[in-house]
Amino acid sequence: MMEVVRDRQWDRPTPAGEGEFGPWFEACAQGRLLIQRCDACGHRQWYPRAVCTKCAATPAWEEVSHRGTVYTFTIIRQYHAKPFGGELPYCVAMVDLDDAPVRMFGTLTGIAVDDVRVDLPVEAYAVEYTPGRAVPYWRPI
Repeated sequence: MMEVVRDRQWDRPTPAGEGEFGPWFEACAQGRLLIQRCDACGHRQWYPRAVCTKCAATPAWEEVSHRGTVYTFTIIRQYHAKPFGGELPYCVAMVDLDDAPVRMFGTLTGIAVDDVRVDLPVEAYAVEYTPGRAVPYWRPI
């Protein structure tokens, strides 16, 4: 299970959490990380979509470990729009999940941007932006 941080001071654009993403945001608020798996062909995918990208069947949800390794990353050094300007520099990483052939991206926290590297072991934690809805972030293990 992921740690869930309750953030009553959320000052970012708020994800609507509708459509294919709704169950995903809800699961994050419960400390669970989900991807989609197709019962028809076994394909796994993330980000959520209405159909399997391999066979067009309707995918189901599968809970996965909240751990992985950094596949690639970028350091954001120039973006002065509120609230992100006050966080510069920050890192956005693409993470290979440990137990699924899927990559997920998100903000990497808890490490100096100059110390981020490919293959860094990380874990997800969730920040609840409104009751029952959360967004995952990543931090070094």
